[in-house]
Amino acid sequence: MSKPKIALVVGSTRAARFADTPVEWIAKIAKSHGDIEVEIVDLRDFPLPFFDEVASSAWVPSQNEVAQRWQKKVAEFDGYIFTAAEYNHGPTAVLKNALDYAAKEWNKKPAGFVGYGGVGGARAVEQLRMHAVELQMAPTKAAVHIVWADFLAVRQGEKKLSDFDHLNQSANGLIEEITWWAKALKIAREADVLNEEAKAA
Repeated sequence: MSKPKIALVVGSTRAARFADTPVEWIAKIAKSHGDIEVEIVDLRDFPLPFFDEVASSAWVPSQNEVAQRWQKKVAEFDGYIFTAAEYNHGPTAVLKNALDYAAKEWNKKPAGFVGYGGVGGARAVEQLRMHAVELQMAPTKAAVHIVWADFLAVRQGEKKLSDFDHLNQSANGLIEEITWWAKALKIAREADVLNEEAKAA
């Protein structure tokens, strides 16, 4: 079996975003695990409008060209880790919108989260876990929560994320869990394809 391919999705597009810092940090940790492939996927590269299709792409093909390109990119991966900034006790609108612009491409794949902000982005992550379930993803229990004190220390240049042992431990735990689920679900999805081909033969 080929190595599972994991997307590290940058879940904010603001000019002043913090998201690049945790993405680069966890990408380095993820790449040290030799049994997965990792790619950073930046929502800035997919300037999706607010959802304006006649229906979900689960039912009707999307007409928007950026949406079509986004769906093809999402389909390339066997699992996802999203950065989750917390805005007003929830995730960023741009990330929720990106989730809504794909459907079957997310199905039967694991989703993990790196939260930051108030209470380590925990409320944003909890909402995203519910969205992931509705999209037939398997959200992991393991997550990274960068609490406000750690966030400020990094933002102000006093420390780097890699200086915090508890965050490194959380990141490795998340990568290990994502990897396990990505491998297991990849095998299951491939078996589904073989079963469908056998039925059609």
